Amino acid sequence: MNKMIRYFFLIIFYFLFTSPPLTANETKIKIGLLAPLTGDNAKVGKEIVEAVRLAIKDINSQQIEIYPKDTQSDPNKTLLSAIELEKIGVNLVIGPVFYESLIYLDEVKNITFLSLTNKTLDLPKNVISSGINSTSQINAIKKFIELNEIKRSIFLIPNLNYDLEIKKGIKNSQIKIFKEYYYDIEPTKLTKQIEKITNYEIRKQNLIDEITRLEKSDDSNKERKIENLKKKYTLGNLKFDSIIISDFDESLKSVITSLLYTDVSPKDYYMITLNQWFDESLFNETALHPIYYPSINKKNLDSFQKKFYDEFDKYPNHLSLLSYDLIGLIYYLSRKTNISEVNKLFKSKNIFKGKIGIFEINDNKINHQLNFYKVDKNGLKKIF
Repeated sequence: MNKMIRYFFLIIFYFLFTSPPLTANETKIKIGLLAPLTGDNAKVGKEIVEAVRLAIKDINSQQIEIYPKDTQSDPNKTLLSAIELEKIGVNLVIGPVFYESLIYLDEVKNITFLSLTNKTLDLPKNVISSGINSTSQINAIKKFIELNEIKRSIFLIPNLNYDLEIKKGIKNSQIKIFKEYYYDIEPTKLTKQIEKITNYEIRKQNLIDEITRLEKSDDSNKERKIENLKKKYTLGNLKFDSIIISDFDESLKSVITSLLYTDVSPKDYYMITLNQWFDESLFNETALHPIYYPSINKKNLDSFQKKFYDEFDKYPNHLSLLSYDLIGLIYYLSRKTNISEVNKLFKSKNIFKGKIGIFEINDNKINHQLNFYKVDKNGLKKIF
């Protein structure tokens, strides 16, 4: 019952995101913000700052004070900026944005950092990853698989620097996988590897052998059967019924194209991938349809993008929505306890409903309850 009551109040908080101004006597909520405000990623950083200011405006509280600092996407500069925030009494920071900027932050003992990265391995003890991590995504995939009674899924993982994150997500979600395969993104190697995974040469030879057998047989219907077989590229069933591809953009399309080449079609096997952030180019790739993936709440994303555009006359990056939600999360937690103690609340179970969806907080970790989508010739469809 206590859990239900707590969840109810969290939902109420979400809809009361525009609370009345607080009195000047109440404790100020000092929130640091570490983002790249100069350099190659300055556009991303500035939009994050704008999203944070938009969240503060929507909350309508005089209690919140935000202190942006430039990281220049550099670990050393990030550390110096964090020390400056520590000196003025900030103990909770949104950022840094990039995983590479985190490496020295364990030297700043009095600050908890809510990084926007979705990487979770080897983080400093005072850094919490708040991005859409692999566990959150694979939890949603697991739910889809169970709802559709999919029994034998294979997981295709590129040999890149996030393969260990995928392994962790598989382990944390306890998803049932028939087999895991690793592939090289170099096109020639990729095609050969996909051919091996799908037993392409064997299935192709099966077709040749069956046609040869029929040609030599006395089967009265052999001409019709041979004609039908010649319309195929392979013969023989595979041992899996769905393929989970942990890839993105053109590399994802290359993997599915290689699968199509080996006569493995999305029309016959579920093609599932990771969060594609509603990549519109997938809508035009009809040969890849249908394709399924987890992501954040699309309706809320569209609403936020419109709000952001109306305020700043431009559309934001995806990380802006996350930073917007984190302001709401911090504000909610600060009303449960003194702001100096907020970092302790990340160690206990809490649930917060933001624009992205539901944040699950426990043991200094943040996972997200994601929605699930299907892309086909009719466009984007929400599954759950």
